Amino acid sequence: MAEMTDTMLFESLTSARRRLADALAAAGRAPDAAQLLAVSKTKPAGMIREAWQLGQREFGENYVQEALEKQAELADLADIVWHFIGPLQGNKTRAVAEHFDWVHSVDREKIARRLNDQRPEELGPLEVCLQVNISDEESKSGIAVDELHDLAQAVLAMPRLRLRGLMAIPAPAATLAEQRAPLARLRQALEALQERFPEAPLDTLSMGMSDDLEAAVHEGATLVRLGTAIFGARNNSPR
Repeated sequence: MAEMTDTMLFESLTSARRRLADALAAAGRAPDAAQLLAVSKTKPAGMIREAWQLGQREFGENYVQEALEKQAELADLADIVWHFIGPLQGNKTRAVAEHFDWVHSVDREKIARRLNDQRPEELGPLEVCLQVNISDEESKSGIAVDELHDLAQAVLAMPRLRLRGLMAIPAPAATLAEQRAPLARLRQALEALQERFPEAPLDTLSMGMSDDLEAAVHEGATLVRLGTAIFGARNNSPR
């Protein structure tokens, strides 16, 4: 598959930004209330550099080894922000703790503790979202809503992690109302944590992708994850 040209990337990124802006306006939210997280998995470092040159700063990766190779190639981009958004295995936590700014997929205390213990102190706290299985799908990672309190409390006690909010990947839905229902539950779960832990910086809802961006923005998304809409169809990844 041919890679996207510079012109195509400019057009797709501009379109994605316009779509987010329109959704925020329709929801009556501030223009800067949500950011695009460009999901760059399977895409080469050169495309990430081009997106960075167009003003994109937040990038999401799913595969640790692939991401490390890109980060090495893009080490000169000092203000790039790397988000790990894929399932996180115990044998990958050190690399994530040492090389990422954010992790969206923490769903158990053991993983959180490994990230905390392996985070280099000089990097400052690792920004963390707890992944919630908001649609109760057996095939999906994530913690149940009724177990969030205990995990949040544990993470808040870890000095090298900063709990920022929640992430979810809801089951596909056909209508806007059906899309909004699980996203509303995630928002309500975050609101419950904000009430329980008022001193914590719980300001992040990582939710919404190409198919449900508008629903997610209406329900308070602050980070919207777009991949294909920005970079084109995914390449096959060996990792």
